[in-house]
Amino acid sequence: MARHWEDPEQLKAQIPREGMIGHVCWLLGPVFAILGVIGDATNRTLGLEPTSWFLLAIVAFVAAIVPFVEMAIAWYLNTRN
Repeated sequence: MARHWEDPEQLKAQIPREGMIGHVCWLLGPVFAILGVIGDATNRTLGLEPTSWFLLAIVAFVAAIVPFVEMAIAWYLNTRN
């Protein structure tokens, strides 16, 4: 993992990919939360229990933090040089 940060050029090249991964994770969060609300309101299981959908929403939002931080660092390195 440490070698990943040693080469700024490699990190700069990952800006579009990290942005896409972050946005996908960020958009999955509300989808999972809506599924949890619908499942709880209708008193049915939509594949998973409503609590599990809410936990998946939290995990998706937390998982989106890492790509956004990497994208911010890469963006900083790209503008610094």
